[in-house]
Amino acid sequence: MKPLASHYLSVPDLPRRRFVQGLAAGGILLGLPAIIKPAWAGTVGTTTGGAPVLGGTEFDLTIAETPVNFTGAQRIATTINGSLPAPTLRWREGDTVTIRVTNRLPVASSIHWHGILLPFQMDGVPGISYKGIAPGETFTYRFKVQQTGTYWYHSHSGFQEQTGLYGTIVIEPAGGETIRADRDYVVQLSDWTDEDPMRVFAKLKTQSDYYNFNQPTVVDFFRDVARVGLSTALDKRRMWNQMRMSPTDLADVSGYTYTYLMNGTTPAGNWTGLFRPGETVRLRFVNSGAMTFFDVRIPGLKMTVVQADGQDVDPVTVDEIRIGVAETYDVIVTPKDEAYTIFAQSMDRTGYARATLAPRAGMAAAVPALDKPQPLEMEDMMGDMTGVARAHHARTEYGPSVDMRVDTPRTDLDDPGVGLRDNGRRVLTYADLHTVGGPLDPRGAEREIELHLTGNMERYTWSIDGVEFGRSTPVHFRHNERLRVVFVNDTMMTHPMHLHGMWSELESPDGRFQVRKHTIAVQPAQRVSFLVTADALGRWAWHCHLLLHMDAGMFREVVVA
Repeated sequence: MKPLASHYLSVPDLPRRRFVQGLAAGGILLGLPAIIKPAWAGTVGTTTGGAPVLGGTEFDLTIAETPVNFTGAQRIATTINGSLPAPTLRWREGDTVTIRVTNRLPVASSIHWHGILLPFQMDGVPGISYKGIAPGETFTYRFKVQQTGTYWYHSHSGFQEQTGLYGTIVIEPAGGETIRADRDYVVQLSDWTDEDPMRVFAKLKTQSDYYNFNQPTVVDFFRDVARVGLSTALDKRRMWNQMRMSPTDLADVSGYTYTYLMNGTTPAGNWTGLFRPGETVRLRFVNSGAMTFFDVRIPGLKMTVVQADGQDVDPVTVDEIRIGVAETYDVIVTPKDEAYTIFAQSMDRTGYARATLAPRAGMAAAVPALDKPQPLEMEDMMGDMTGVARAHHARTEYGPSVDMRVDTPRTDLDDPGVGLRDNGRRVLTYADLHTVGGPLDPRGAEREIELHLTGNMERYTWSIDGVEFGRSTPVHFRHNERLRVVFVNDTMMTHPMHLHGMWSELESPDGRFQVRKHTIAVQPAQRVSFLVTADALGRWAWHCHLLLHMDAGMFREVVVA
């Protein structure tokens, strides 16, 4: 992140404590529609604490650099119309939208419409679907809206997404909203660093655990001894040491540098959504973090999940949701006459984003303590040792880009993942999700491909089948074919894999249709399979949505022809 020149703004010298808590003021909203603005007027500073809402079929968006201060240090954000998050765009199914995007940055930029079905030339990925938007240029996106639900958009250029270029899309069904709620709020999660993202990346290339301070301790060792015995504890420690891996390697980038945001507001800012007691409230959770999985709960309230990645699902009521980077979940809650904390802790437990639901302004509820980090287990490294599922490794996996291979991956979609196992709360899993109406295409798979998510932590390189994007060739889909994709995660990190332009229809371990998604989080040592109908001609991106993993090479081009 580029600091402002010293003469530009007065920079207070604030203590570390305020850095952690954050400074931004929160927004207080009373239901939607909120602020419907037909056009953007210029602003000097960055608007935070709740994005403006733009409706209609014609939009003018301007990408620029604007100053922002989340921590006591002035920094420059990459924003749209001066807002972080960018404006929420409200579309209507069946409409044709026209979006004129002007780039006021000194470098090329782009906007990708995440999860939206459209012609590939409108997808917004430089080098794949178009050349990007040059400085001073205006690019016009135009396409018909073919779906409904909650989605988002972001830059696909450099690290602009990390510095603020992301916003939400809400698409109303042509016949009117089918999910009834008295109030409707977007809850957009993200992570902010005052560091230059390139500097963050360089540090990880030098030392992959630079931001991980949850290293195993002597106390942990003796706790293992008490639990499993000295011999087993020694074996376990020896095994991790031999592999040069850490069981606490839960996130590459932590709260050491991140300030976690909810609707562009720090925990201290406490964004607040108001309601009247007894009303139903729809919360549209969007994870726009660059590198952070969030575990979301609202103490005292059950959440009924009604949509996943914009698609209606059979309602399922839970206490907690792990939301991977780029995923969206819509939930319904019915709060009583009291305040509630929306609590979203990072998967590695180094920080949290926080907001409030309240019947009156100024109210707040207790903020839970962070859960203790839960180390990775053997199943996160070795998979299912019973060997029900066998992996097939490509020859390219046997090279310097791969430091770990899983031969017998697990297939358990009902596992909530490390940190959420046996925590006493009802946690949403992929096994709970069932898309209303079933699959879009009743055909079975005509062809199957298996791809492995690979990496080498010592080199901080990420790849698919041991090949980084720069050395790869495109994956070819035949137009209108129905194919099964198998992902095997050979690493110890969870990867949110996003296929552009087409739906991924996740299967259960026994091959039954489960849920339709645009982003599928594959846990360590896990095997997942899904069906794709290749009905979208053109060139598409397919990648891990952890921004640094994508940039480090876990990326492929898909050609549908």
